[in-house]
Amino acid sequence: MTTPVSLSHADGIAVITIDNPPVNAVSQAVRQGLADSMAKIAADASIRGIILSCAGRTFVAGADIREFGKPPAPPMLRDVIAGIEALDKPVVAAIHGTALGGGFELALGCHYRVMHRSAFVGLPEVTLGIIPGAGGTQRLPRLIGIQASIDMITSGRRVDAAEALKLGIADAVAEGDLLGSARKLLMEKIAAPIPRLSDRPPAATAPEIFAKARQQIATRARGQISPVSALDLLAETAHMDFAQGMAREAEIFAGLRNSGQARALRHIFFAEREIGKIPEADARPLPVAGLGVVGGGLMGTGIAASALLAGMNVTLIERDAASAEGARNRALGLLKASVERGKLAQADYDAIAAGRLHASASYADLAEADLVIEAAFEDLAVKQAIFRELDKVAKPEAVLATNTSYLDVGAIAAVTARPERVIGLHFFSPAHIMKLLEVVVPPKARPEAVATGFALGRRLGKIAVRAGVCDGFIGNRILSAYRKQADYLIEDGAAPAEVDAAFKNFGLPMGVFEMQDMAGLDIGWANRRALAPRRDPRERYVEIGDLICERGHLGRKAGRGYYNYSGGVPVPDDEALAIIAAERTRKGIVSRSFTSDEIMDRILLAMINEGARILDEGIALRSGDIDVVMVNGYGFPRWRGGPMHMADEMGLAEVLRRIEALARDDTWFWKPSGLLKQLADAKRRFADKG
Repeated sequence: MTTPVSLSHADGIAVITIDNPPVNAVSQAVRQGLADSMAKIAADASIRGIILSCAGRTFVAGADIREFGKPPAPPMLRDVIAGIEALDKPVVAAIHGTALGGGFELALGCHYRVMHRSAFVGLPEVTLGIIPGAGGTQRLPRLIGIQASIDMITSGRRVDAAEALKLGIADAVAEGDLLGSARKLLMEKIAAPIPRLSDRPPAATAPEIFAKARQQIATRARGQISPVSALDLLAETAHMDFAQGMAREAEIFAGLRNSGQARALRHIFFAEREIGKIPEADARPLPVAGLGVVGGGLMGTGIAASALLAGMNVTLIERDAASAEGARNRALGLLKASVERGKLAQADYDAIAAGRLHASASYADLAEADLVIEAAFEDLAVKQAIFRELDKVAKPEAVLATNTSYLDVGAIAAVTARPERVIGLHFFSPAHIMKLLEVVVPPKARPEAVATGFALGRRLGKIAVRAGVCDGFIGNRILSAYRKQADYLIEDGAAPAEVDAAFKNFGLPMGVFEMQDMAGLDIGWANRRALAPRRDPRERYVEIGDLICERGHLGRKAGRGYYNYSGGVPVPDDEALAIIAAERTRKGIVSRSFTSDEIMDRILLAMINEGARILDEGIALRSGDIDVVMVNGYGFPRWRGGPMHMADEMGLAEVLRRIEALARDDTWFWKPSGLLKQLADAKRRFADKG
């Protein structure tokens, strides 16, 4: 059997190499291999120093995901690291790629660290609902101080080699030969006293640092436990010796490891790795060198900026020369902001401005584009007219995509002579920042076209999820369902501000009525009017939003909507509240009050109910795909795992019972899917059999 850890030595220097593809995770076999290597080194007097390195594209990038949620198998990583640190021979970690989580903790247990200039380090455990569990909360503060450690550990952010050198994490940065640089440093340190982080006392830290950090973390975490737990531990660490700190770390880690939040975060972690498993996965994506974008509004310029940031050439089309120049300036403005944030080099910006971005009023300039994305406003006739023009000018092998949020992609494809090369690419605004991309697959789309959409998503750094064709696809269909339930709540007695407060208490960044005001109430109004001819006559329809729009109160951009923005700070709008009260009176609704929990219970059940229907109809491939969409596109708290994960945690039989209870009052809205009933019945049968 091959071992993932090898040991070689010459001229008094031992080199330990971890080779556990794809990311050199610290599996049980790696931990055992390291322990065995250390025992051999300790017993060999000819070895004077050690280099710890990794094969492949990265240093140890974290734990073995196959061990997530399972009892740890010995040897424990913290014991292996303690063994490395206790050696009386200097150990240098040679870091390339990423050293994350347990990989970074392993490097911290070494006496010195050399990083390749392109390497990163970090402790991302809080993003999985836990804290570092192999000494990271104890060694890092003793190396770089409490304040810098609070920043790294409670955020989980990565630190590049240049910053690591400034912080004192890296002892040297290698421009080229990493092992050569590590050997050079090791030879310089052979005769020096062995520096062990466990021997250092924690640095004195002012109490106000913790108070300020607590406020910032509470705002950022929005209910997530692990960042706060990490801060609490660091506050204790400031007054503990190393052994006490390690004991507290182990205690807190054990308490978080199987918590509901950790289960939810693990669920999303795995769900995001499953989304690429699609029926078209084996198809060969078509090469995309040049991208065309039709429409220079907020969405079109965001898509163009996203592609330019990814190194692509973009042709941006508008209706006339003046509009094209305006669109070009808007796209460049987004990129200029990226330069200011340090996300884009000035030289790259200059290259884009000089030639990689071309704006035009002529569709003929799209003749050589490999993929064209239409980003006009949501009107089926307008989009079909654009696709007729694209069909004339685009080369036969080009893929055509629509950035529609709700419309039938198949109906758009049908106006072309190449429906097999038409897909939906639903970006989320702002498109150059938001990570989610729904790849919408109409009935006639060929696998190569779908694969091309996914390949583009990967190139743009997006989280791409496959969706079938229906009103709103996955995300906006669920949004429509819970937005209707929010409308029912305000018509029945809740104030918009109460509903929005419940959303934020739940962990969402923004309430549903705040969100509509920000997007513009006219968008939803236009969609409701478009869907009106097909609306089920049994549906309870709430006219409040329409009546607000009829007064010209279209949200934040108009200064008024559900809220009034005239004072700079949004406050409940008196006219909106009057409209709500009048509608209750007109319909004979007796107003009642709702608790925050009651509000979110209805909202969450609406999400689950619609999600089950989406699965039932095959619009989404997996329940995890729905959760990925809601977390990455709609601000659903990552630490809650998504609505479908919450349904699993709640128990599907219980979900169905609660939905059926609500259905007694509103039989139209609460139509549980056949799939939900089948799953609940299966759970019951399984429980009955013990």
